[in-house]
Amino acid sequence: MNRCSTALSTGLFAALLIALPLSAQSQSGTRDFPAKALRGTLVVVQPPNVTMDERATRLAPGARIYNTNNSLVMSSSLLKKKVVVNYTLDLRDQVQNVWILTEAEAKEKRAGFGVERNYVFESQQPKPAASTN
Repeated sequence: MNRCSTALSTGLFAALLIALPLSAQSQSGTRDFPAKALRGTLVVVQPPNVTMDERATRLAPGARIYNTNNSLVMSSSLLKKKVVVNYTLDLRDQVQNVWILTEAEAKEKRAGFGVERNYVFESQQPKPAASTN
C-alpha cells in the first residue's frame, strides 16, 4: 500500500511540473493568432446568424468563440453586442473561430474584410469652414 501511494504522489508531482509552464504561458497576456485570421467587428444577430463588418454571415457548425482569457463563450451571451475580434473562416466562408480582443490586441494591425463603399455619408464629409463676413 505504501508503494502505491508513493507512486501516485510521484505521478501527481510529475503532472504538476508538466502543467506549470502551460499555465504560465496562458497567463502571459499574449496570444498567437493564426496567420490567416482576419480582423473584424462581430455582432451576433440571432445564433447562428451574425454580421461581420456589417456583412451578414453565419457561424459554422462547431464554431468556437474565445473571450480575452481564452475561455469558450456561448454566442447567445454576445447577442446584439458589437465586439472587435480576430476570426477565421471555413471553406463555406462561415465564421469558424473567433477571438474577442483585448484593447492591446485590437491596436495591432491585421487584415480584414472591412467595409468597402463607393460613396461617402454626409456625416463623414468634412465640415465647411465658417465664413467670416
